[in-house]
Amino acid sequence: MNFIQTTGRKTLAFVRILGAHTLFLLRIVSLLPQSLLRLRLTVRQVYFAGVLSVLIIAVSGLFVGMVLGLQGYTQLAKFKSADVLGFMVAASLLRELGPVLAAILFASSAGGAMTSEIGLMKTTEQLEAMNVMAVDPVARVVAPRFWAGVLSMPLLASIFNVAGIYGAYLIGVRWLGLDAGIFWSHMQNNITFGYDVLNGLIKSACFGTAVALIAVYQGFHCTPTAEGILRASTRTVVSSALTVLALDFILTAFMFTA
Repeated sequence: MNFIQTTGRKTLAFVRILGAHTLFLLRIVSLLPQSLLRLRLTVRQVYFAGVLSVLIIAVSGLFVGMVLGLQGYTQLAKFKSADVLGFMVAASLLRELGPVLAAILFASSAGGAMTSEIGLMKTTEQLEAMNVMAVDPVARVVAPRFWAGVLSMPLLASIFNVAGIYGAYLIGVRWLGLDAGIFWSHMQNNITFGYDVLNGLIKSACFGTAVALIAVYQGFHCTPTAEGILRASTRTVVSSALTVLALDFILTAFMFTA
């Protein structure tokens, strides 16, 4: 009985949290016309959430691609199939690793920063001051950061993919001596825009929506103390990583299964 009660309690808590996030998302989406009028705020948040994350995304993508190139060449060479290294790395990055790893890195950097910033504004009663001045804090503070995350994620994932493919090129062609023409031709002949690139972009957009929603929700509903902000930032990173992995499984099941 205790096991059943615990399971039921945790299930109800999960459903309650999921419903709260959904209602918060609907509230943000309903404020889209106001967000379009405040486009400058969204562009500014795209800079803070996206542009400032480019370096860590590009460097991480480069090293991930180098590791994939080295490990892939080692394994493919055993079966005399090293020529397909370019296709293997590109497919792995475009379909799975690029969107997933970029989203987790985005959650760790920009997502945590969003939560901390909104939480600090709540702690210093800036959000309450906006309510007093008849300014909706969700439209003014939350929505621009949410849309910035949604817009930035596909671009960051694309940068991650490009850096990763270039890293594999450096290892496979420049270091291990694989022919450059074969490397690029196999990739060009087997990678398709609709199946590989577009599905990867759709994944990254879904991940960006989930990460941005979790970040702004945790910041907006955190306990207005220093410890509360710290806990909210931690929950943002952990919840975002788990959500991205779960969404990746669901989206892969729909996109890449016959």
